[in-house]
Amino acid sequence: QVQLVESGGGLVQTGGTLRLSCVVSGRTYSSFLAGWYRQAPEKGREFVASIKWSDGSTYYPDSMKGRFTISRDNARNTVYLQMSNLKPEDTAVYYCAERPLGSWEFDYWGQGTQVTVSS
Repeated sequence: QVQLVESGGGLVQTGGTLRLSCVVSGRTYSSFLAGWYRQAPEKGREFVASIKWSDGSTYYPDSMKGRFTISRDNARNTVYLQMSNLKPEDTAVYYCAERPLGSWEFDYWGQGTQVTVSS
């Protein structure tokens, strides 16, 4: 049973910094991508970032470049999302997920952590 548990969300002011963590347990695969998505009220799910676990290579859509940084700690089975210069439009539930490299989709998801940026 693969389990992903996010933490680190909360209420911050505009311009603030927040670091989200996601601890993963129960993996049955060794090669995979870890990623972050977010979903705000009235909006669809939005891809934030991904990281290839084996070599640490990262990918960000253009809209996320500059303020968000994804990283991982292999020994702790943890993926992080460092967020800086936060804006009210960043308010959303943030989800971590993993995709085994043989899969076409992110198959495993956490429960989400709420990030609220006050205006």
